[in-house]
Amino acid sequence: MLVWQNTLLGFCHQKEYMVITVATQKGGTGKTTTSISLAAGLAKLHHKKVLLIDIDSQANSSKVLLPDYRSLGSEQTICSTLLNRYPLPISPSSIPGLDIVPAHILLSNADVELTTAKDHRESRLKDQLDPIKADYDFILVDCPPALGWLTINAFTASDCVLVVVEPGYFELDSIVQLNKTLAEVREFYHPQLKVLGYLFNKSDPTVNSRTSLQVLRQTYTDKVAKTVIPRNVDLKDASFERKDIFSYNPHSKGALAYQKLIQELFI
Repeated sequence: MLVWQNTLLGFCHQKEYMVITVATQKGGTGKTTTSISLAAGLAKLHHKKVLLIDIDSQANSSKVLLPDYRSLGSEQTICSTLLNRYPLPISPSSIPGLDIVPAHILLSNADVELTTAKDHRESRLKDQLDPIKADYDFILVDCPPALGWLTINAFTASDCVLVVVEPGYFELDSIVQLNKTLAEVREFYHPQLKVLGYLFNKSDPTVNSRTSLQVLRQTYTDKVAKTVIPRNVDLKDASFERKDIFSYNPHSKGALAYQKLIQELFI
């Protein structure tokens, strides 16, 4: 059995953070569903004031939570902050208590522009987020499935990172590179950055899933969230209907699992 190297940076005590990046290196792990579910659950079920920042060029969080998303111009999205250093363009979402900074397809070019920038390109998000942090109980950042300058901006602005992992050899192997990026961000930009933990997502009753979870827990021990999110069709259907899981089916297995995760991590 393969064992993945543990290169973690240290872990947050549950009450020491308020800005949490939800990250993964691979697409399709359920990172955006997790971001939406945590943000919506904290706002709807626990009456917290929450901000979700979408920095994924696919803008799926934005499309689910903003009914008028398609009418927004790029200047009304995170592009204006990351590319032009403007204040964060915050919009109220469809859920009371939950605000969102929407993403835009133009973010797909942001890494190229940030690579050639001469300023502190890693801290453009942090510079605009710090002045408004006190307005919220929790701030979540939905990252792209890549480890470029967008994700580095999210890491630099955050207190903690929640890593979303799905079953599979390559999925587990990708954690090593993500941990290396976290270590580099801590070394060069943000020494206090912690890892909140690993969330095992899309679990199902297969050998692949059971073995993947076993390896994850053997490698990262108590740093893996106790709550496991099951593969659940309601989670996919909710996104298709442009709803969070608590609005779509609050009694589904997916909704109950995310409720449990919120209790474990935040409450």
